Amino acid sequence: MARPIRLISGFITVGFWTLGSRILGFVRDIMIAAFMGTGPVAEAFFVAFSLPNLFRRFFAEGAFNTAFVPMFSKKLEGDDNPLGFARDAFAGLATVLIVLTLVAQLAMPWFVLAMAGGFAGDVRFELAVGFGRVAFGYILFISLAALLSGILNASGRFAAAAAAPILLNLILIGVLVLAESGLVAGVTIAVDTAAPGDDLTGLHHGTLLVWGILLAGVAQMALVWVVASRIGFRLTPRLPRLTPEMKQLAIIMLPAMLAGGVVQINLLVGRQVASFFDGAIVWLSLADRLYQLPLGVVGIAIGVVLLPDLSRRLRADDAKGGRGALSRAGEICLALTVPAAVALCVIPTPLVSVLFERGAFGPDDTVNTALALAAYGLGLPAFVLQKVLQPLYFAREDTKSPFRFALVAMVVNAVVAIGLSFFIGFVGAALATSLAAWTMVWQLMRGKRAMGEVATFDDRYRQRVGRIVLAAMLMGVVLVVMATLLSPLLGTPGWRYVALTILVASGLVAYAITGQALGAFRIAEFRDALRRG
Repeated sequence: MARPIRLISGFITVGFWTLGSRILGFVRDIMIAAFMGTGPVAEAFFVAFSLPNLFRRFFAEGAFNTAFVPMFSKKLEGDDNPLGFARDAFAGLATVLIVLTLVAQLAMPWFVLAMAGGFAGDVRFELAVGFGRVAFGYILFISLAALLSGILNASGRFAAAAAAPILLNLILIGVLVLAESGLVAGVTIAVDTAAPGDDLTGLHHGTLLVWGILLAGVAQMALVWVVASRIGFRLTPRLPRLTPEMKQLAIIMLPAMLAGGVVQINLLVGRQVASFFDGAIVWLSLADRLYQLPLGVVGIAIGVVLLPDLSRRLRADDAKGGRGALSRAGEICLALTVPAAVALCVIPTPLVSVLFERGAFGPDDTVNTALALAAYGLGLPAFVLQKVLQPLYFAREDTKSPFRFALVAMVVNAVVAIGLSFFIGFVGAALATSLAAWTMVWQLMRGKRAMGEVATFDDRYRQRVGRIVLAAMLMGVVLVVMATLLSPLLGTPGWRYVALTILVASGLVAYAITGQALGAFRIAEFRDALRRG
């Protein structure tokens, strides 16, 4: 049932499907911005959508899979009844999620206030509560889908799990088309407290979107369930059992849940700060969408492949192989994300303007979203390095150390976000997120010193880091010059997509040439690694 995990080919597979999902996510968010703008309905929708995504960090890609994947990988490697373990985990997770979903229906007003206290007393609050009650059911299906995805990834099969998120964006795009066409009419969340002057632009679109989210969760779970069944892991509903292995899973998972809770507190602080500035939740959400593109394609792809790979190598006492996998993962991540971070910092306005400025999304929205994007860009390499370093701990079933590190990062985030909000408003929340990410990386780097050879980067990695940064900086100069030359076309509706394509292409060419010349990377090495799988 298991097959060898190939780091490069696995990364390419996950990265390809993640890129497709993120591109469709752009299309989705472009449509939302155009149809709904940055008014109360749009802000309420983004808060409601963030609620199940917040909890999925505990029960999906976050705490649960952090504990489950290493244990399952080792059972798979040792042929120690991995199917029975997976079935028990599936039953236990489903039970917890059903209870949580039912509780959330009653507690939704408090959940919304915890996310966006600035909504209290206006129409956004009632809208967010109504949207949230529908969308929260997504957590049940997407978390079970994540468990099934963990099984597939540990078995060396990455395609289906990586492709599943595409279904969410395809369904939401389809829903928006239906809403705009009028083929589905008259479906809206009731708003009893709306005043005559309240802006309810996009209420029909928002209502259909939250139902689309629920449908997408079912579709994603169905896809990975079918594929897992075909490779011998057919998981069916049954009563949960508190076996010794489930107790061990819970013990490992608890610190990871607490660490995940700290991360969510960071997000809550940012949302709370943004909720007191009209439109800021939408600005931060769209900026988040842009920087999540390289983070998803590179960081998440590496994290998904590296965790089961390191878990297997540790069981086999393959320190040299583990060190090589870690070093190549770090090298790939930095080579791809440092230039992306530079681009987000030096040309945020052209990116936001071309992608989002249309319909109800105006020039002021572009300026504010671009400020947030540049602030997030400063932390992009740190967000990705976390995905590389954390598997060192999780593969050892050590979830306590990342929890302690996350506590420190949480304090940094809260102090900076709240403190800077008095001076630079909502942008302080984005800057705080980046600073907290670098604080987390610093701690992870220090903590891995005691892990031995497998946790050290090799000489090739250390030699190339500085060259990657220099090549990216030179690329940044090219981007600034080209953005200045292309500025008339970037503001012309008929030419702005062409101009943005030329701008991005010039940056890619400049980085490829300078990176190859400086020895930051060797394209031939990457090609040979891909051929070897």
